[in-house]
Amino acid sequence: MSGHGFHVHGPHDHELEHAAQGHGGSHTNSIAMFTAVIATVGALFGYMGGATQANAGLYKNNAAIKKTEASNQWNYYQAKSSKQNLSELALELAPASRKDFYVDEIKRYKGEKAEIKVAAEKLEAESKSWDQQSDEQMHQHHRWAQATTVLQVAIAMAAIALLSKKKWLEYVMYGAGAVGVIIGGLAALHI
Repeated sequence: MSGHGFHVHGPHDHELEHAAQGHGGSHTNSIAMFTAVIATVGALFGYMGGATQANAGLYKNNAAIKKTEASNQWNYYQAKSSKQNLSELALELAPASRKDFYVDEIKRYKGEKAEIKVAAEKLEAESKSWDQQSDEQMHQHHRWAQATTVLQVAIAMAAIALLSKKKWLEYVMYGAGAVGVIIGGLAALHI
């Protein structure tokens, strides 16, 4: 930029040099500070948006695994029901000397089915819980994404305000920044 009496710069370098040295005035300095703060907050919001999206995917995967395990249990339950049905048929057709055996088999199958049913219902409940957690994470992800987008608009408004020196654009910039931070607060509070 400037040094040893030699002065060469691009179209915006002079303004940046003066802003860095504190010669930009309160207009330039406040916009530069606002942009730095909002960009930092936006980066944090962006990270949280990615993290919640990843969590939602993982939770949805866990829900699918639990649902598949529950389905396997219900298939096992059906197999036991078929065996119980065959034992009930055999009880009707078997000679008296074999009837006690089939009565015991029917009781065993009923007991096994009861255990399988409890396990399947537990897996279904776990699947539902993972689904709900995934939905909550996706809702939170959308809040983080909304907040990040509004902060990006605020940063763009800051650049336009800095270049155009229009005071009303500064108000838009500050307003968008405030809205973005509020939306981020809603995301942090799971609202």
